[in-house]
Amino acid sequence: MKKLISIVVPAYNEQDNIEELANRLQSLFKANANYDFEVIIVENGSIDQTYEKLFLLHQKDSRFKILQLSRNFRMDGGLTAGLNYVSGDAAVVMTADLQDPPELITEFIKKWEEGYDNVYGIVIKRNGTSAIRRFNSQLFYKIANALTGGMIPKNVSDFRLIDKKVYQTINSIHERNRFVRGLFSWVGFKSIGIEHERAERFAGSSNAHTLKVIELAIKGVLAHSYVPLKLISIIGLLVSLFSFIVLIFSVVKAIFWGVPFNGYLMILTVTLLMFGILFMTLGILSEYIGLIYEEVKQRPNFIVKNSVGLNKPQ
Repeated sequence: MKKLISIVVPAYNEQDNIEELANRLQSLFKANANYDFEVIIVENGSIDQTYEKLFLLHQKDSRFKILQLSRNFRMDGGLTAGLNYVSGDAAVVMTADLQDPPELITEFIKKWEEGYDNVYGIVIKRNGTSAIRRFNSQLFYKIANALTGGMIPKNVSDFRLIDKKVYQTINSIHERNRFVRGLFSWVGFKSIGIEHERAERFAGSSNAHTLKVIELAIKGVLAHSYVPLKLISIIGLLVSLFSFIVLIFSVVKAIFWGVPFNGYLMILTVTLLMFGILFMTLGILSEYIGLIYEEVKQRPNFIVKNSVGLNKPQ
């Protein structure tokens, strides 16, 4: 009996990429005839003709199945929805814009058969992206890697193959503030990376705007690290120590040289510094409180509007 590989593809306004995506995945199926495949394309609240094109695709090839969400739940919501409906011996997660090369899945499968449970793509070059976006990506990975103790590897994307026991473990985690890329690392299991170049979008424009990327980056770091909270204590200790040294110096100076009022600029600078640290501290705390607020509400990570060719998850 052939093993089943489930492929999860979130798609938001990707009408111009559906046909090429299907062609390349069908070529992948032929090249790996020893396996059965299903493709769960998560229509993530698109406002173009993505769903209509997906429906026509399903009618031509029933291996392509549709999970339509009630609105856009972003990349992590789409991935979470798709992973809850997979039934394969392994699952692949990838994007619909073909920046993740479907042909690399063959290499993922080989590593999986060698015994690896989590085979992920390592981006060594990003084609078709601006210098600012490349800089933001590099900065995020450096910060995330440092603050999470290496939990989130550098330049690792969501594109990967995971064994059934891995995605079942991910599905059992019900936290609301999901950074799926971080969860893949957090659950452990035997992992290996495969380097590849990230291609340009096949068509259309990216929905990963700078502010959204920064917001996701902040959530990803805070959801997997307490280091920012620890930094508050460290900064407070250092500022207190500095203040104590300045106090001793001021007392000694007052005893021996008097107290001439010539330090207005110093007072202003220190005051602004203290207020800056105070508001930074409050900002970090508010971000964590916001995450707690989202968890307490216990709203679902996705809402399914319609499904085509899929059974309800067990």
